[in-house]
Amino acid sequence: MSDLFGSDVGEDESAGLFETVRSDETAQSDEAAAPRPVPGPVPVDHRAPLAVRMRPRTLGEVVGQQHLLGPGAPLRRLVEGSGAASVLLYGPPGTGKTTLASLISGATGRRFEALSALSAGVKEVRGVIELARRRLLAGEQTVLFIDEVHRFSKTQQDALLAAVENRIVLLVAATTENPSFSVVSPLLSRSLVLQLQSLTADDIENLLERARTDERGLGGDIEIAGDAMDHLVRLAAGDARRALTALEAAAGAALDQAGDADRPVLLDLATVEASVDKAAVRYDRDGDQHYDVISAFIKSIRGSDVDAALHYLARMLTAGEDPRFIARRLVVHASEDIGMADPTALQTATAAAQAVQLIGMPEARLALAQATIHLATAPKSGAVIAALGAAMADVAAGNAGLVPPHLRDGHYAGAAKLGNAVGYRYPHDHPDGVLAQQYPPDELVGVDYYQPTTHGGERDIAGRVDKLRAIVRGTNRQGGRLS
Repeated sequence: MSDLFGSDVGEDESAGLFETVRSDETAQSDEAAAPRPVPGPVPVDHRAPLAVRMRPRTLGEVVGQQHLLGPGAPLRRLVEGSGAASVLLYGPPGTGKTTLASLISGATGRRFEALSALSAGVKEVRGVIELARRRLLAGEQTVLFIDEVHRFSKTQQDALLAAVENRIVLLVAATTENPSFSVVSPLLSRSLVLQLQSLTADDIENLLERARTDERGLGGDIEIAGDAMDHLVRLAAGDARRALTALEAAAGAALDQAGDADRPVLLDLATVEASVDKAAVRYDRDGDQHYDVISAFIKSIRGSDVDAALHYLARMLTAGEDPRFIARRLVVHASEDIGMADPTALQTATAAAQAVQLIGMPEARLALAQATIHLATAPKSGAVIAALGAAMADVAAGNAGLVPPHLRDGHYAGAAKLGNAVGYRYPHDHPDGVLAQQYPPDELVGVDYYQPTTHGGERDIAGRVDKLRAIVRGTNRQGGRLS
C-alpha cells in the first residue's frame, strides 16, 4: 500500500489507518450491522518514520494541490463529505494521493475500505462491493480506496463498474500512471480524473520547516542552514516523502554528532551531503515518466540539442531503463528524423543496438551515448517518414491500381500469353543503368512521394532524384548521363 505521500510503506507503518477486508461472510454481516465511530487521529508513534508521523490530519495541513482544493472544487467537496463522484487521483509519487484518500475516509457518515492492486483479486473486490451494498441499505455509504489501480487487470477493473455507476461505493483510486493508458474506458467515463502535481520548491520548504518544528516531527531540535535547506529541496524533486526521508536521515546524523550539546543543533550542508548519497531519479519504468522521458529524449535529438539528449539518456540509464528499449528508439529515430540526410545514422544506431545485445550493461551505455551524440548532431530530415506516409495514404484511399503488365511476374508457363513481363526493359542493358519506363500503376504516374530536403546528404540526393525522375518518366530529351 502507498504511504501518506504515495510511496510504498510497510504493513505495520500503515496499520490502523485503513480497515482490512474480511472475507468471512459472517464477519462481514456483523460488521455491516454494527456501526463504528469515524476513525480519529492515529496516536503519534515517534519510532515511526518521519513521513508517517507528519501525515496530514486535516485538509489545512495538506501541502500543494491548490488547483484541486479550492472552494467548491470536486476534491475539496469529497474531503468535506459533500461530493458524490468517484475519482481517479493521478500523479507522481509523493504528491498526496493516499493522504487525500485517508482524509476522504473521515468524511461524515462514510465507512472506509482499502484494497491494494498488488494483492487483491476479483474475489476481494466483489466482497467489498457486497459489504457496501448491505451498508447502503442501512443508510451508510462506503468509500473504496484502491491503491495502484493501474495494476488491476481489465477483469478486476470491470468488476467495479456496476458498483461505481450505481454509487454502491464511492471509488477513490490512486495511480502513478496516466489513466488513459492503464484504466479501462468505462471506468474512466464514470469517474473524475484529477491530476496531482509535483510539489513546488516552496511547498517542500514549508513541509520541511513544519517537520522541523512540529512535536510530531523533530520538535525544534535542529536548525537548518540555508544551503542545506536548498539541497534538501533539490533532492526531493517535488516528492514530499523523499524530502522528509532525507531530512530524517540528515537530522539523525546531526543529532548523533552533537551528542548532549544544547538544542537546537545546526544541520549544515556537509551533513546533508554525507547522509544522503544522491537523489533517486524520478522515473517509473512502467509509468508515466517512462513515456515522458523517452519522449523528451527523442525530441531533444530531433531538435539537435545533444546536451539535453544526453541528460535524458543518463536519467533513463540511472533509473534502470531497459537499454534494449533505448536502442530500439534510436534505430527508429535514425530513419524517422534523419533518414537520407545522414544515411550512416541508421548504421550507428543499429550498431549500438547490437552492442547492447553483445556486451550488455554497464559497458553498453557508451555505445548508446555515442549513437545519441551522432543522431543529435546529424543533419535532420523527415523526408523518409513523409514519403512513406504519403504513399500509404494513397494506398489506404484506394489509389492502388493494377501493376503494369510489363512489370508482372513472367516466370511461369503461359505468362507471355497473358502479356506479363512482355516489353520489360532491363536497366543494366543501358550504359547509365537507368532508362525510361513506367513503374507505378496508371493512376499514380507522375506522383512524387519522396521530397528530399537540402540538409546534409539530401542536398546531393535532391539533384540526383530530379534527374532520375526525368529519365524514368521520359522527360529528359537529352538522354545525358547521370553525374
